[in-house]
Amino acid sequence: MISNQQTLKEEFKIFYKEHPSKDFEDLVEKFAIFGGVGWGDIDTSKSSYELIEKLILRDYNYIRNDVSDITGGAPLYHALLSAIAMGDGKTHSSYKRAKLEKEVGDKAVTELVERGIIRVQKPKKEFTSWAENETLDNKLYFTTPFLRFWFAFVSPLFKGIRDGDYTEVKKRWQNREAEFTNLIFTQLSHELLKEIFAKQDPINEISSYWDKEAEFAIYAKTKSGKTILGSTKYTNAKVKKSELNRLQELAKKANIEADIFVIISKKGFSSELKALKGQNLRLLTVKNFAKLVE
Repeated sequence: MISNQQTLKEEFKIFYKEHPSKDFEDLVEKFAIFGGVGWGDIDTSKSSYELIEKLILRDYNYIRNDVSDITGGAPLYHALLSAIAMGDGKTHSSYKRAKLEKEVGDKAVTELVERGIIRVQKPKKEFTSWAENETLDNKLYFTTPFLRFWFAFVSPLFKGIRDGDYTEVKKRWQNREAEFTNLIFTQLSHELLKEIFAKQDPINEISSYWDKEAEFAIYAKTKSGKTILGSTKYTNAKVKKSELNRLQELAKKANIEADIFVIISKKGFSSELKALKGQNLRLLTVKNFAKLVE
């Protein structure tokens, strides 16, 4: 049963209750695959690929019918959804990847939003000096982690899966696992920051940010008017001071005055960067995600 009725935080909390674990790194990875499906028989002690093969690929025909009921089954929709799942989510690159004209793509997006499968985020213009007729792409996001996984790793490779050959799926997962999980890591990071700032200075809005000059995984405004900028790093290396320097330079380039910088890391931080931690620099790791399930 695939659900897109809950928020991402609610889905993550439900997933944790069904599969409690102190290893939040592993939990995030498995949530990126199975979030929103409500399957109670996921043995999280097994590797992600083992679970993908056992619970998804071997049950492909049944799940495909369930997914088609949600999407309407139109090949055009599936091509666009796969393009969104495998790319950066921006409309222009998604339409190009799916080989759709803008008018056709825009209509498909409207219909997929109405079905509750994706949501649209528009870029912000408040810090830029764009001309009135200049536009930037919207970004398209899945409302349920599992559907994003399906359209990234299953739907485009259905012929082999249908014939019982999972080689391509395994190879694609091994090559793109960290890159794929990073988006869910970023979205959960937004939820975490809302929790952390709730009592001291609540966050009124939070999202990613992009313009012609720069992109940030985290952009937020607090109730008191403070601006938060940040990055998320889902890599196996500790984050160094150079990442803070990069954020500061990008903020200057984009003409954004940040009151607080935030970096959220899978594997922690260098000693040099940790020494700079304070009210104007928040450093968090995946272990802090425990706050989302309290």
